[in-house]
Amino acid sequence: HTLFPYTTLFRSTMPIINSQVKPFKATAYKNGNFVDVSDADLKGKWSVVFFYPADFTFVCPTELEDLADNYAEFQKLGVEIYSVSTDTHFAHAAWHNTSPAIGKIQYTMIGDPTLTISRNFDVLIEDAGLADRGTFVINPEGQIKIVELNDGGVGRDASELLRKIKAAQYVAAHPGEVCPAKWKEGEATLAPSLDLVGKI
Repeated sequence: HTLFPYTTLFRSTMPIINSQVKPFKATAYKNGNFVDVSDADLKGKWSVVFFYPADFTFVCPTELEDLADNYAEFQKLGVEIYSVSTDTHFAHAAWHNTSPAIGKIQYTMIGDPTLTISRNFDVLIEDAGLADRGTFVINPEGQIKIVELNDGGVGRDASELLRKIKAAQYVAAHPGEVCPAKWKEGEATLAPSLDLVGKI
């Protein structure tokens, strides 16, 4: 017998890697304007959906500023960034206009006051109405390829995210090859085969 139900260990029983992004519609703040965003906007290019707990907090602005400082590097890779919290797009605008760190942001800041997107990505803290620190890298076909989930007190690193995206893009462009631990652009990859078994 099992000691406890599977659902007590994991929020979802469906594997999220390679799953399709679920449909959503939302309003976002971007470069001084309110814009409509949906799951359709994530198709046709690589995307990062970057959840964080709340505007006007402490760790969150350091993470979002880190993304803003590296935004040009993401753009060079053809990657668009979407930050998401359960705040409204109005709150995002107010934060952008008052915080020097958040004022650097040029990427799309999605408001999720209905909690739909946070639930879709399985990062909603139900009793708080806030999102966990979840990072999702999505390919042009709308499939989730990388997931990172941090405790609220642990901030993320844009440079490490860039490294992971480069690896995911390399693997997508080179069927039959995989990237080993700590792989960086230009380094050797592996081609899994029987010849390699037990020799790595």
